[in-house]
Amino acid sequence: MSSVLVLGAGMVGTCTALHLQQRGHQVLLVDQRGPGQETSFGNAGLIQREAVEPYAFPRQWSKFLQVALGRPVDVHYHGSALPGLARALFSYWRESAPERHAVAALHHARLIAHCLAEHQPLMQEAGAQDLVRQQGFRKVYRSPRGLAQAVKDAQRLEGQWGVRFAAMDAAALAQAEPELRSVLSGAVHWLDTWSVSDPGELVSRYARLFEQRGGRLLKADAQTLQAHGSGWRVRAGEGWLEAAQAVIALGPWSDALIRPMGYRLPLFVKRGYHQHYSGQTLKLPMLDAEQGFLLLPTRQGTRLTTGAEFARMGAPATPVQVGRAERAARELVALGPALQVPPWLGSRPCTPDMLPVMGPAPRHRGLWFNFGHAHQGFTLGPVAGRLVAELISGQAPWLNPTPYRAERFL
Repeated sequence: MSSVLVLGAGMVGTCTALHLQQRGHQVLLVDQRGPGQETSFGNAGLIQREAVEPYAFPRQWSKFLQVALGRPVDVHYHGSALPGLARALFSYWRESAPERHAVAALHHARLIAHCLAEHQPLMQEAGAQDLVRQQGFRKVYRSPRGLAQAVKDAQRLEGQWGVRFAAMDAAALAQAEPELRSVLSGAVHWLDTWSVSDPGELVSRYARLFEQRGGRLLKADAQTLQAHGSGWRVRAGEGWLEAAQAVIALGPWSDALIRPMGYRLPLFVKRGYHQHYSGQTLKLPMLDAEQGFLLLPTRQGTRLTTGAEFARMGAPATPVQVGRAERAARELVALGPALQVPPWLGSRPCTPDMLPVMGPAPRHRGLWFNFGHAHQGFTLGPVAGRLVAELISGQAPWLNPTPYRAERFL
């Protein structure tokens, strides 16, 4: 078996390294920081078995108007970034048309269907069961109309994809979460989703498992990747790390690496923030579906996560969504003081068709892509890692890789 450089020690890259290792490859996992310290660190901590349909671009004109006026909790944008994002966002809007979104959901759901089964053995072998709660999460609704539509949608998803849920009225929700300060219309309790009390720590434990099995985890600058002889190399300190093959699993930083190689994929980022507050007020994670923020009980306190901010990669933080979400959250629960200042900021790596880019680089032998997982990199890391590892190993892939190949954009 060959030697492989895996660039990026987030959930996707770490799981790719583990699956390559299981198939006999000599693997170097490299990152500028420790494992799980970037995008994988700051997410909502959910392994979302129910997320069979990817997030579509809103198509209601009322929503567009609210966003343009800067009113929503769940969406914010930098006006200066819109010209550079216009092409990708237009494609995202077009791919979100009902008939196109249905095709994307078909391919997305085939990945999501395996997320729990692929995480489970890694959690056991990494000794990470203490971080995981397998009791689902709740989407709560303030309005009866919102709840009725959500239950209808959940019934459709359960019938089509087998994802289990329980509808809760106001009384059932108040009994399940007695600390709620407001009377809500009810909730959809997604039963199969798992929550993680420390997302970054889960990735760290997967990385330690990789090292315990003989893998090498090293700090290096992935942006220095270059072809060398018949393989690839990346600079680490004063020297170079070399391997026969390389996997780019850099999440939102992938585009900066592949563009100089001649790849113009329509990648963009959705930024997101989180803030921790003292105290634990909820028994299960709770998404305020009509306001667009999530509250998660974590080892660091109650984590509040925001929706999407459209901005240039590396643009200064503008955490207006945190303030809006905090005000809305305090209507529901008694949050304590904020525990870190400023809030954490990260970027989700997205594609207009809402599907990841996984498979061989079309123009470079021995180079592989595994990025663009948008909101579901934490959920899909083991699934994506297994698929790419099988392709590199010349095995028959367990899932049809064609919908996820980079060639669809070229």
